[in-house]
Amino acid sequence: MKQQKSRIFIGALITLGIVYGDIGTSPLYVMNALLTDLGGPQYLTKEYVIGCLSLIFWTLMLMTTVKYVLIALRADNRGEGGIFALYALVRQHKKWLIYPALIGGAALLADGTLTPAVTVTSAIEGLKGVYLGSKVWINSQSNVIIVTFSILLVLFLLQRFGTSFIGKGFGPIMLLWFGFLAVIGLSNMFADFSVLKALSPHYGLMLLFSKTNKVGIFILGSVFLATTGAEALYSDMGHVGRKNIYLTWPLVCLALLLNYFGQGAYLITHLAQIKAAKAFENPFYAILSPNLYLFGVLLATLAAIIASQALITGSFTLVQEAVGLKILPRMKVEHPSLSRGQIYISAVNWLLCLCTTLVLFYFKTSEHMEAAYGLAITLTMLMTTLLLFEYLRMKEKTPLAYLVLVVFGVIEIIFLLASLSKFAHGGYITAVITALILAMMVAWYFGNRVRERYADRSEMVNLRNYKQMLLDLSKDESEPLFTDNLIILAKVKRDLSIKREILYSILDKKPKRAKVYWFVSVNTTDEPYTNYYTVDMMGTRNIVNLQLYLGYKMSPSVNLYLYQIVSDLMQKDVIDEQPQKYTTNPGRIVGNFSVLMIQEVLSPNTRISPWIRLLISARIFLQDHSTTPVQWFGLETSEVHLEKVPLFLKKRSVPVIEQRVILNPKDIKRSTCE
Repeated sequence: MKQQKSRIFIGALITLGIVYGDIGTSPLYVMNALLTDLGGPQYLTKEYVIGCLSLIFWTLMLMTTVKYVLIALRADNRGEGGIFALYALVRQHKKWLIYPALIGGAALLADGTLTPAVTVTSAIEGLKGVYLGSKVWINSQSNVIIVTFSILLVLFLLQRFGTSFIGKGFGPIMLLWFGFLAVIGLSNMFADFSVLKALSPHYGLMLLFSKTNKVGIFILGSVFLATTGAEALYSDMGHVGRKNIYLTWPLVCLALLLNYFGQGAYLITHLAQIKAAKAFENPFYAILSPNLYLFGVLLATLAAIIASQALITGSFTLVQEAVGLKILPRMKVEHPSLSRGQIYISAVNWLLCLCTTLVLFYFKTSEHMEAAYGLAITLTMLMTTLLLFEYLRMKEKTPLAYLVLVVFGVIEIIFLLASLSKFAHGGYITAVITALILAMMVAWYFGNRVRERYADRSEMVNLRNYKQMLLDLSKDESEPLFTDNLIILAKVKRDLSIKREILYSILDKKPKRAKVYWFVSVNTTDEPYTNYYTVDMMGTRNIVNLQLYLGYKMSPSVNLYLYQIVSDLMQKDVIDEQPQKYTTNPGRIVGNFSVLMIQEVLSPNTRISPWIRLLISARIFLQDHSTTPVQWFGLETSEVHLEKVPLFLKKRSVPVIEQRVILNPKDIKRSTCE
């Protein structure tokens, strides 16, 4: 019984450290953003404060608790959550679902560039003008920017070494953080319990149409910041499990609400003092007593760093899933620790670092960053609603599906319109980042689709028709032995059709004699951790049609699988042993491997529209500037032969050239004169 309780506690502690970093730091800036919308301290009223608290409360209840915790967490793909896991569940049912998946994924990655900047900046701003010992170390916004940049740079540098050693301390720190939020909030609520009126939606609805609300319905753009971590909560389900989120969310939600309501009570009880001031003070720091101020700011900084770390690792996971689903080009994935979930993608890490740094130096203050923050995640939530609707329909829960679509679709469209009101004040930065990521996804995904659709069918041949020729080549000792095992990474379809260029390279260019020909197809499945293979020997002992089936979260390291598969087939006497005369391993029966890879180059002799040509060219550009197939398939230690071949999409008809025969020198002169 004690062991079970201990496991539950540890699971809950890990969940606090991984899942709630983003939403858990929202009290640092949400009320501050709502006060900024007011236009100045002189306009602050008790009704405005209670109305804001009501909107925050019902946003957390509807968007986070009902939509994500109660509904979305049940839409899991073998325990995995998030927009791409949800898309993998439904993509076979409707082709158009790729669009919300692409838009939502791009927006979620864009959000990952903003969250570290806004959370850490909000925390460090609390240290401005504060004595640390006998000296004020941060006395201007420039100092805030430098300290924030230094923290973020160190954080991005640490990613390469793995963060498991940091992650072990995340849970206790976040437990302390949420306890601190609850205690500070509750202690301030004792000054004025009238804030509890905000539990009624009446006050929130009244505020939307109140004269004291200068921005009208667009105030929801700031309110929405209270639930920005909800999508991360769904995405991290695979790391911690649904039950742990069910267990911890009520406690986290209570801590957040107590702090928001405590900030509201402080504003109401100090109304006259605040209205007389020239500018607002961040309510989160205002409610801290002098004795706890420094501790509170330092704890907020740690929580902000944890939130940033969660977004960075979440971006790695999101990109890995997108690559597995062929939505993004291949990127080198490293595993800094022995943990399967611990991954590092260098390209993503430094792109995030660059974008976050540019956001920090461009906006300079958390108040300005808040204008850009929220737009991306609103878009992601709306796209998740569309996918969730199709998932619920697929599960024959049609009434619930339409209820989810109507209720949350309407709410999120309103939130999106409200966020768009801040477009000119910084939201355009989010839109630009989202558009750039989306353009890359569109070029890669649809470039692949168009390539398959327009490919000249005459360029496909049946592997079975060339079986005898391959057998003869393998036995022909007049040809030098190219390798023992020739690995051809190529898509072999169910009818055994394959691109002609593959066989052209083996047979025509320079005959490549091998003891065994391996035609290896790597297939990505909709389940995250699929890991199996099938073999078709085509009635031979040395022509292998190998189909690898890997989940979209599995590493595609072909080398690791090949040695195991070769050994399996030799033990089952399916292929012959390959004893080696010269070897450092006595008794070695597996020969050497050579890998043949074909790289396509778009031929100018192709007849496609300018738009399709642009799409294919963009896809080839991404292919040439991303991880090579050698790195992606883990073949760095193998002997790889890369051959470039022209890609023909709808060949142009070549004009017949006229033949002119020159008979004698006189004809040459006459022809020249003419």
